[in-house]
Amino acid sequence: MNLKGKNFVTLLDFTPEEINYLIDLSAKLKKEKQEGIMHKHLEGKNVVLLFQKDSTRTRCAFEVGALDLGMGVTYLGPAGSQMGKKESIKDTARVLGRMYDGIEFRGYLHTDVEQLAEHAGVPVWNGLTDMYHPTQILADFLTVKEEFGKLKGIKFTYVGDARNNMGNSLMIGSAKLGLHFTAVAPKELWPEQELIDHCQEIAKDTGATINLTEDKLEGTKDADVVYTDVWVSMGEPKSVWQFRIKQLSDYQVDAAMMQNANKNAIFMHCLPAFHGIDTEVGLQIANEFQDEYPRVKNGEMEVTDEVIESNQSRVFQEAENRMHTIKAVMLATLSDDYE
Repeated sequence: MNLKGKNFVTLLDFTPEEINYLIDLSAKLKKEKQEGIMHKHLEGKNVVLLFQKDSTRTRCAFEVGALDLGMGVTYLGPAGSQMGKKESIKDTARVLGRMYDGIEFRGYLHTDVEQLAEHAGVPVWNGLTDMYHPTQILADFLTVKEEFGKLKGIKFTYVGDARNNMGNSLMIGSAKLGLHFTAVAPKELWPEQELIDHCQEIAKDTGATINLTEDKLEGTKDADVVYTDVWVSMGEPKSVWQFRIKQLSDYQVDAAMMQNANKNAIFMHCLPAFHGIDTEVGLQIANEFQDEYPRVKNGEMEVTDEVIESNQSRVFQEAENRMHTIKAVMLATLSDDYE
């Protein structure tokens, strides 16, 4: 499988065979790391991490992954570059592409990462945009495969805001790899119809199914995986919170929802998650909205503390897998001869 030089911008650009290869390579690299086997296959190369939006998991996964592979790493945070301020994205791409062997981008507009990929001349990896989050999906599917031993045929239910980058990307990944995907959300928060139609076309060749429903009991019935994400994304204004809580409080993942799923179902979340008052935002939401919306008491929003701390939760295994899957993407797209 030769992916050298290929950008990693959206899973739509990859075949099922290529995605499965990256997941299997991730598992191999994870096993080697656990066994203390060094794999500095990319010594002498350097990568830059270009962040418009802060992150814990994405930054750490790229930094540790790059260092494990023997590469040098430069981090440019939200105030660390002139991109989009004094320098165009096109010019930034051409400058960085002459200094680095690969560029990671985590930001707002998907068109930004597309411009970087078009002009950099080196592989560009999407660490998150408003439309897609492909590195997260590799980590998610590695976690599912570790749990169930397979991906094809798994009943995967996503609950909440299904029109965001996670809803889009999980639907695409499921369609590509033959999972039975269900989005459980108010209809106004379903993915764009064009993307739904595209995924349904892909599913015809892979055996996947794509379903959308507003009924949380119907959508989570016998699910193998119940997945959710935050109701308000980073960068959205504070004024969005009350509206989104009103829309989604009935879709909070709680013990009753997990009991409606398969008895061996697991819970997943890309993190960070609001499930208590031990964060500034969680405390603020509880203070402002719990009288009107009792479900968000104690700062519990998209998921209850009971669920995320339960034996069914795989969120921290999933978070660790970001590192292994991102490492696989960098290795596969930068390596001359790695098998």
